[in-house]
Amino acid sequence: TSLPSPFSADQLQVQFTPGISTRQAHREASLKPIADLIARQFRERPGHYLAFFSSFKYAKQASDALAEHAPDIPQRAQQPGMSPQHRADFLAGFRNPEGSVAFAVLGGVFSEGIDLPGDQLIGAFVATLGLPPFDAWHEILKVRLEKRFGAGYDYTYLIPGLQKVAQAAGRVIRTPEDRGVIWLIDDRFLQPAISRFFPRWWFAQGDSADPRPESSETG
Repeated sequence: TSLPSPFSADQLQVQFTPGISTRQAHREASLKPIADLIARQFRERPGHYLAFFSSFKYAKQASDALAEHAPDIPQRAQQPGMSPQHRADFLAGFRNPEGSVAFAVLGGVFSEGIDLPGDQLIGAFVATLGLPPFDAWHEILKVRLEKRFGAGYDYTYLIPGLQKVAQAAGRVIRTPEDRGVIWLIDDRFLQPAISRFFPRWWFAQGDSADPRPESSETG
């Protein structure tokens, strides 16, 4: 039995994008809708946001799209192989009163193990399911887990990926006083086979991962 969470659904506004796909074949088409979404959220509530992507390349493409679409919105980006000093400088940027959108890679150093309470971080965008690579090693693992538990795909791909998503959302809500928003940017987040793995405290009792009226349908 898992321990109850100290957090509640009224602290985190979970938003969905039924009209956006971040699948490899749809990456290029996703850039403008994602930039539109980030710009709209920032203008509605200026402050500090983290935007997580599956790779540095995808993050850079989205960063460039935002710069073209909304050059007035301050932004920063995680770089490959950052030194401890550069990491510290990146984190210090969240204390800047101006606010910014910080682009990062899901599963990297800034998606877990950092503490940004209060208004240092008021929202996150997650434009990936965080799935591990579909390579030979993971396929062997899937077969073994399927034989043992009967849910090889879930244990090999879905659960590890969605744990990263939950950790990224956890950067936004660090104390019982924090309030924030997380945008789950991919239509697959609405599939029951995926949404059933979300942390229970994200939703009020009786609610489910359904598109809210506020959800972006841009696509």
